[in-house]
Amino acid sequence: MTDFSSQKRLRRWRLILGGGAADGICAGADGDERGGSLTLSDSDRAMDKALAALYESQRGSGAGFASPQVARWLGDIRTYFPTSVVRVMQQDALERLNLQRLLLEPEMLEAVEPDVHLLSNLLSLNAVMPAKVKETARIVVRRVVDDLLQKLANPTRQAIMGSLNRAVRNRRPRHHEIDWQRTIRANLKHYQPDYRTIIPERRIGYGRKRSSLQDIILCVDQSGSMLSSMVYAGVFSCVLASLPAVRTRLVAYDTEVVDLSDLLQDPIEVLFGTQLGGGNDTPKALAYCQKLIQRPQETIFVLISDLYEGPGSEEMIKRLGTLVSSGVQVITLFALNDDGSPAYDHDNAHALAKLGIPAFACTPDLFPDLMAAAINRQDLTQWAATQEIAIAQ
Repeated sequence: MTDFSSQKRLRRWRLILGGGAADGICAGADGDERGGSLTLSDSDRAMDKALAALYESQRGSGAGFASPQVARWLGDIRTYFPTSVVRVMQQDALERLNLQRLLLEPEMLEAVEPDVHLLSNLLSLNAVMPAKVKETARIVVRRVVDDLLQKLANPTRQAIMGSLNRAVRNRRPRHHEIDWQRTIRANLKHYQPDYRTIIPERRIGYGRKRSSLQDIILCVDQSGSMLSSMVYAGVFSCVLASLPAVRTRLVAYDTEVVDLSDLLQDPIEVLFGTQLGGGNDTPKALAYCQKLIQRPQETIFVLISDLYEGPGSEEMIKRLGTLVSSGVQVITLFALNDDGSPAYDHDNAHALAKLGIPAFACTPDLFPDLMAAAINRQDLTQWAATQEIAIAQ
């Protein structure tokens, strides 16, 4: 007799491998599928059917997976699988069954579980979306963006503002440079009851206008391999732009360059302003960004690219070297996402390392700390090592 743990293990293998002779499971006389003493429950059968529709579809014709079937399938997987598994299955369905075209139907968008990968696919279809579909797509995008902002906004603000406050101290500020909150706290003992006011014997400021403490430029490759990185970069740029002490620019590029900086008050507009999926011309983007730099010593330049540049590699390295020579702090990220180790051009990464430009992949949860470390002029190679991040050498 099979014990409970063996039964559970056998059930998992049954759902993984599918039915039939391949895994030794035979149909009983009553039609139940049995493998020894294993019998699938009704919910197991539904799960098996949903898995087979996706992972065994290539044995038949994938074109038969029509809209009504997809709508039911999306509902089934949300019923029988946890959200993390649903997102994986949706992504696999987009890749295996070429379901991008079905995302152009509002009822499909209403049925899916929103996540960064789905958002990336939607943005890649932006140019061909009918107006009615785009309205529904914006709702889906808003749900994902709101979730990202909830997770990322406060850590980013705290890390950046904490670094700026540590980096700049001014005990003799001009009137427009005064940090009134800290000044009031420091002078509470000088409160004058007769006048009902505080005499600020000690004024604390930021050293210069808060709107120009630090310039941050994010230059993002928006070619097809960088889809999710573009999403995160767009969200982070909007958070950074909301900080009064930081001047933020966001530049996205493929073979053309688009400056999204004027849209940073609305992350939805930023993301729909991208044109994901083209080629890339990094030297052209760098040439544009060089014109934006007014104060090299106070500028952090973040290039988010896998560095696959082909014939333009030499010019790309040359322009990045010029930025470093001018005093700009340059950082290269192969990816800004949670997708694991990305592919990148190792030769170009090695060339950047020789210029002293740190190059590595970064997850979204570490990006605020990375920016804080950059503002404090920390050794980013050492910072990456403490975070157990593999850095290009």
